Amino acid sequence: MTHEPEHKSSIQKIGWFTASCVLVSNIIGGGIFTTTGFMARDLGDPTLILFLWFVGALFALGGAMVYAELGAALPQAGGDYLYLREAYGPLVAFLSGWTSFTIGFGAALAASAVSFASYALRIVPLADESGWVGRGLALSLLWAITLIHCGGIGTGGRMQRVLTTTKVLAICCFILGGLLYGSGQWAHLTTPAPASRPSIGTATISLLFVMYSYLGWNVASYIAGEITDPQRSLPKIMVGGTVSVAGLYLLLNVVYLYALPIENLAQEPLLPVAEKAAAALWGTGSARFVAALLCLAIAGAVSAMVWAGPRVYWAMAHDGVISPWLAQLHVKSGVPVRAILLQSTWASLLILSGTFEQLIVYSGLVLSLFMALTLSTVFHFHRKQTDATQHYQAPLYPFLPAMLIAGSFTIVIYSLLQRPAESLFGAATVLSGIPFYILWRRSHKPTP
Repeated sequence: MTHEPEHKSSIQKIGWFTASCVLVSNIIGGGIFTTTGFMARDLGDPTLILFLWFVGALFALGGAMVYAELGAALPQAGGDYLYLREAYGPLVAFLSGWTSFTIGFGAALAASAVSFASYALRIVPLADESGWVGRGLALSLLWAITLIHCGGIGTGGRMQRVLTTTKVLAICCFILGGLLYGSGQWAHLTTPAPASRPSIGTATISLLFVMYSYLGWNVASYIAGEITDPQRSLPKIMVGGTVSVAGLYLLLNVVYLYALPIENLAQEPLLPVAEKAAAALWGTGSARFVAALLCLAIAGAVSAMVWAGPRVYWAMAHDGVISPWLAQLHVKSGVPVRAILLQSTWASLLILSGTFEQLIVYSGLVLSLFMALTLSTVFHFHRKQTDATQHYQAPLYPFLPAMLIAGSFTIVIYSLLQRPAESLFGAATVLSGIPFYILWRRSHKPTP
């Protein structure tokens, strides 16, 4: 049975543009500005690099189409948790929400805030031998954004629009400036490294990095209850936003490869590939511009996660699987302030302890597993659909979701085989939620 959200009348609504800004910012983090360096080292073939980014775009687009159908079928706040609850029951749904809290949003928020601090210290260099200046900057960013989102969807939406549009404009300037006014060569895009013989295994690992950089195309489903006319808007937001990001990603990689030959991109340090490309295009003085661009990208992603994640815990609390204390919307702002504060508190603890790094390393298997499970729920909703409940349907059904599910399970199996210890730790993190599920189910009854 579908559960209607509490206080539905008090939930403010946002338009398609604000929701698209949340999606675009959630996808574009630091990955696109760093991943290509590792791919250059491991593959040594610029054509293959561009091809893998294109394959990642197709996977993300297919996933966005399937999630758009899920969001149209159940247009409420909560995302994966709601779909898994309807298809597989409360335990699987709870573990998905638990994973979102501990890893999917919690650890990702901590990692993003710390990354923001590291790039900010490149713009304004400060001595930070103890690391506390960086932690202070990370916490300041996190809590400034948290307080703005606690003020309501209106203030949070305005901030998200400013961050996203500024970020996209800066990326467009980087692309156009590099291709029109930079010192690069088009021959770099077709000249592989002399000794490049990439294997299927290295190409698969590189594709995993690419797909991780595309993650976030499902975020609009988490805030579906706050979007105006979600059954019609969600497909346009998710598909249109994902296509836009894919175009930016492909063009950014063209700029990187235009700026430097593959051998130079593959040289240490590998991580600051965008800075290396900018230095080759415009000189070493451009490093601060790239650092500022990365700060913008990461701040926008943090804002999107602070907005979306708590909607999962709010939905869980409304169902009674966690404390109903989190199910309350703020009287004035109409947002789940308690859930927002809980998520930011957890991310702050991870920032202070530094343990988010381990959680990020161990997260690949569990996030891929829950993605596969969520994608599979489309078969459940498709069977339930009647003429009276007709809504958006993903194209190429059932082949598209089947291919995406197979791809996600391939990642899970590959993770188990290549990194069994890390994968088992990730599984243990998920299973550690079971005692909490049992405790809360016994202590709290679902809201009628």
